[in-house]
Amino acid sequence: MNNEEMLAKVDHTLLKPYATWADIRQICEDAIAYHTATICIPPSYIGRIREAYGDQVTICTVIGFPLGYQVTEVKVAEAKKALEDGASEIDMVINIGDAKGGRFDAVTEEIRALKKAVGDHVLKVIIETCYLTEEEKIELCHCVTEAGADFIKTSTGFGSAGANLEDVKLLRANVGPQVKVKAAGGIRSIADMEDFINAGADRLGTSSAIQLIKGENSSGY
Repeated sequence: MNNEEMLAKVDHTLLKPYATWADIRQICEDAIAYHTATICIPPSYIGRIREAYGDQVTICTVIGFPLGYQVTEVKVAEAKKALEDGASEIDMVINIGDAKGGRFDAVTEEIRALKKAVGDHVLKVIIETCYLTEEEKIELCHCVTEAGADFIKTSTGFGSAGANLEDVKLLRANVGPQVKVKAAGGIRSIADMEDFINAGADRLGTSSAIQLIKGENSSGY
């Protein structure tokens, strides 16, 4: 796979809490120049990006981020506001406590509510694999599939670990055929990018991809 094909699978990400408008503008400029799938940025910047760049970038943003324990109604309101401001893709964090407590029906219903709010836009569901057993990961694959989401996503990048190849393979094997897989967190090399794609990831969430393509060292998300 060549660099252009890999970048077309990247959500070019900047979610650090101290990200400035200058930082966000650089993410946008890079995404336009290198044709990444989207930019993934904090909700507070959506309107400014849309005003500055129009349709030159596809905006992905995060909801219930990074801990996921907001109530469903708040997540739905966040998602609707993000779409109104100009986002096209929504990455939501599940209620991890519900998953750990075995309340998978509640997780499914929340995802379903978010997908209803998002409609034809893309909904990615972050399950934060670093906190889960293999059995819980499989159950969450079923939740995401049943609720009609578009992607299952490994990680926020703010947990104790990011994506790994074994998790990507596990998710790929257990979601429905219409659900794609996004690997996020811990992508540090072009070889990592290739490995995750070969393992079944349809999208990569990273701040590092363009630096890596440019041959720069990276220590980002």
